[in-house]
Amino acid sequence: MKRLLTSVALAALLAACASSPTSPFAYTAPTQQPEGSSGFTPKPGWATTQFAVAAANPLATDAGYQILKAGGSAIDAAIAVQMVLTLVEPQSSGIGGGAFLLHSNGRAVEAFDGRETAPAAADEKLFLGADGKPIPFYEGVVGGRSVGTPGTVRMLEMAHQQYGKLPWAQLFAPAIELADNGFKVSARLNTLLKDEKYLKNDPTAAAYFYKADGTPVDAGATLRNPALADVLRQIASKGSNALLTGTVAQAIVTKVQGHAGNPGKLALSDLASYQARKRDPICSDYSANAQAYRLCGMPPPSSGAIAIGQILGILNNTPAATLGLVTGMGGVPGTTGATPSADWLHLYTEASRLAFADRAQYLGDPDFVQPPGGSWMSLLAPGYLSERAKLIQVTGPSMKTAKPGVPGEVRTAYAPMPDQIEHGTSHISIVDSFGNAIAMTTTIEDQFGSRLMTDGGTGKAGGFLLNNELTDFSFAPVDTEGKPVANRVQAGKRPRSSMAPTLVFDKNTNQLVMSGGSPGGALIIHFTAKTIYGVLNWGLMPQQAIDLPNFASLNGPTLLEEKRFAPATVEALRARGAEVREQAMTSGLQAITRGQAHGMPLWLGGADPRREGLVMGD
Repeated sequence: MKRLLTSVALAALLAACASSPTSPFAYTAPTQQPEGSSGFTPKPGWATTQFAVAAANPLATDAGYQILKAGGSAIDAAIAVQMVLTLVEPQSSGIGGGAFLLHSNGRAVEAFDGRETAPAAADEKLFLGADGKPIPFYEGVVGGRSVGTPGTVRMLEMAHQQYGKLPWAQLFAPAIELADNGFKVSARLNTLLKDEKYLKNDPTAAAYFYKADGTPVDAGATLRNPALADVLRQIASKGSNALLTGTVAQAIVTKVQGHAGNPGKLALSDLASYQARKRDPICSDYSANAQAYRLCGMPPPSSGAIAIGQILGILNNTPAATLGLVTGMGGVPGTTGATPSADWLHLYTEASRLAFADRAQYLGDPDFVQPPGGSWMSLLAPGYLSERAKLIQVTGPSMKTAKPGVPGEVRTAYAPMPDQIEHGTSHISIVDSFGNAIAMTTTIEDQFGSRLMTDGGTGKAGGFLLNNELTDFSFAPVDTEGKPVANRVQAGKRPRSSMAPTLVFDKNTNQLVMSGGSPGGALIIHFTAKTIYGVLNWGLMPQQAIDLPNFASLNGPTLLEEKRFAPATVEALRARGAEVREQAMTSGLQAITRGQAHGMPLWLGGADPRREGLVMGD
């Protein structure tokens, strides 16, 4: 396959990346603000030698880059990136939402949980109508009912206290300056605003995102957000308490409880008492091309690491490793045109059905849900995955829908969660010059969250969007027999997530190999697994792995990214009995991998051509 960088280009890049002394941090807003459009815009791939930051918007990436350049840590850069994303990518994440962050200091991996929580006044009937049946999905999403206690800022504060190098307040300078002086609206944000159905119903959001004639702010127009700038100044000065107590917290609660048609239960006490959690990561062994790796991700309430570990582990018990990519079978301009074969896709989607059956049955907030067999690792036990793989007919028909397995000696009393929509999110990967690395996936859930925007009590234009994270809970609390669903709503509980920030290590040396992740709802698991497999099994650079067409199964139809697979591939899968659906699958992958050229180490970065992300570093 075509390599992204020639040896001549690499040599020139390495020369340009010679070490330079760090300087005191003083943010400089870029004079040009490049934005990629929605659709598919080919990305070149990047290489650096000292540090790298990959994020979903060029302005956010640049903010992280400037922090690293000034001697900041990966955590410092992640904070600056997230604050800018709150401003420039408001549809996906922000201070009104939650996040999972995985951190490595070169010796140990730690998992920081900033997932939103259900209000103390919420119960399992939260999303049931007067008839006792689950309400339609968007009746739950839009309004105050869906808003959980935001956790991103408090989680980042916890991580900064342990791994920050620059002062907390300095990390807010990029976002504050851009909010005060304005940023250029990206084509992607403009496109999403055009298609958005509910945001105009909120007066604060309508005044900020739309013009007087009801059309969205133009792509390329300068948009200022003085309300957000003021809120960020307060957080910079007083920490997370400035968001979760006082004037800003009161504004959040008033917005949530005061929604005319769909009020929520979030209270000041929920905000003030929110606690970020540090958890033990989920790490599992994986082998590819005779190399031993260690895959580390978030434990429950995330389902990402377990599902990815199951899919890849089950695949390793099939002939999948003998099947390479097939070239010349589709693709789009700027890519290699390579795709997985129908035989490999059959094995992958069958493994996915098995993993997603277990996900629906077992996974939920560990403070409320007991793992099968007493340990979440029971779901990743080699013997269990080997037995699950035996259910796949390698040359035979698709199982279409899998049933959950029994991974431990203790059987669960939970009912499987019914299928439900999942959306939203953004991903950040960073490696710094001190040996630290992060993978952070951050979200407000659906596009534009609950469609509620608060000015934080500032009385100024703009503000920030509130999440709709509670709709990640099962709307139906029990099955038809009255058996409870593990991921049902309960007071103080964190909803199950698909977010899958991942760090990959060489098992023998403990050296970081990769940081990666993606937005995309339940498809996050597949987007991330695809990239890991492409890098480790097929030897691709991260940009090449990200560029590969997307594919998935959520324990139902086989999903293929539209216009990316040859008709023969689609028909071969249908011939095995799979229901195949070709559809848009808009991942937002970011990945950084360790590489080497001319005897010198370097970082290789990739950003998803389906969105506007960028990689920067020295």
